Amino acid sequence: MRKILIGIALGVLILFGVFFFMGPLGNRSFFNGGDSPMRQQAPPGEVSTPEEGPVQEGNEEALPIPPLMEDTDPDPDKTEWDIVADEGTKEFISGAETDTMGYNGDYLGPTIRVERGQEVTANVKNQLDGEVTTMHWHGLKVDGEDDGGPHGGIQPGETWSPQFTIDQPATTLWYHPHPEERTGYQVYKGLAGLFIIEDEFSQSLDLPKAYGENDIPLVLQDKNFKADGTFEYVLSMPDVMFGVQGETTLVNGTIDPYLTVEKGLMRFRVLNGSNASVFDLQLSNGEAFHQIASDGGFLEEPVEMDQLILGPSERAEILIDFSEMEDGETVTLETSNATFMEFRVDGSKENDFEVPETLVEIEETPVAEVEQTREFVLQGMGPNVNINGKQFDMDRIDEVVELGATEIWEVSNESGMGMMGGTIHPFHIHGTQFQILDRDGNAPPANEQGWKDSFIVQPGETVRVIAQFNHSGLFMYHCHILEHEDAGMMGQFEVVE
Repeated sequence: MRKILIGIALGVLILFGVFFFMGPLGNRSFFNGGDSPMRQQAPPGEVSTPEEGPVQEGNEEALPIPPLMEDTDPDPDKTEWDIVADEGTKEFISGAETDTMGYNGDYLGPTIRVERGQEVTANVKNQLDGEVTTMHWHGLKVDGEDDGGPHGGIQPGETWSPQFTIDQPATTLWYHPHPEERTGYQVYKGLAGLFIIEDEFSQSLDLPKAYGENDIPLVLQDKNFKADGTFEYVLSMPDVMFGVQGETTLVNGTIDPYLTVEKGLMRFRVLNGSNASVFDLQLSNGEAFHQIASDGGFLEEPVEMDQLILGPSERAEILIDFSEMEDGETVTLETSNATFMEFRVDGSKENDFEVPETLVEIEETPVAEVEQTREFVLQGMGPNVNINGKQFDMDRIDEVVELGATEIWEVSNESGMGMMGGTIHPFHIHGTQFQILDRDGNAPPANEQGWKDSFIVQPGETVRVIAQFNHSGLFMYHCHILEHEDAGMMGQFEVVE
């Protein structure tokens, strides 16, 4: 016991040394009294500890299903949305109102559903009080001017109206803000929503596709609730080090919900919308399920598994078979052995869907066509996180890519502090979808052999991806632990003709 206590004490001393004796790179600051908007604008309060959080007696609230975004254009070949980012309040714990943000509501946003080939007009209005925001279409293949990165700031009271055409296969994407140094705050407060693309192939598959009935969106997040049942976003030292990781898991903005499911095959579109947590998903009865899609669309064939690991920003579509369960029988969805959602079987509703043997044919991006290999080294801890020794600078272009080029990006994680180990970094590239070539020279697991836009890089690991860059403009690449992104673990590349 004495050795353990000494080890903990040494670890704490090392952590304090990082913050108080090492100056942060660039001009980003968290505890040194600098001019970071995060320091100036975050509301007062304290991040709760697990002991402070309220007890939720659970599974008494039905899972809410986000409504579909209203299309205001009657032309079937076009779609237009009015999206308002605004502030509100929500009772996550009965009787306790928390200040929140949402799109067209108090928390989260409607699910966008479009078809490939549709022409889009998105009217995004910022009604936040004193907050500049942006709208990033995460995973969408569009030009840089429509991507909604930190350069696309929408001032309070202003509206941004990008226009673009949907030109990629069926998939589950998402949308969220991406302002410089404020992404973590705005997402934590509730600004996020799903973005579903359908195409002729997805509509022809014999899969559950009745939205909200047997095709269910699951937006997973986590929060640290205070004793009064509310949460706030104020960073502690561990939050800056590892990102904000909550003690309580939310599904579609609800604690411990239940969902009544059909006696048959159900489809779930799962988004890890947390700021920093990795979800390790499994069923309480140990039964297997099938993953049919990853970030960028369908896999070649369903992958059977009893555990699904999703890093921040990653998505997966899974099929769970309830056909062998009895009417009224229940099973729970868990992460790291903590239950956060219950499924209740309704025997009066049955379906005869089956897990397909094959899905789509995925054409491999030819390595022979690679024009350049680039290296990205993820380094540092806390306020010193960086990529290739540099922190984000809005006025600096880090990489220039030729339009239409095929490249290999080699991403390695060298962050860590000796005995303290390192931290995972989920890496995201804007403006394209890519394929993972290998992890430390080994083929990726079967559920990573489709199209991706984000992937976990473990400490000491090197991941190689291959991508083609077919959209011009300015784009970001960054760690999707949002506190790391806000601290400067981000770069930008320009795709030019």
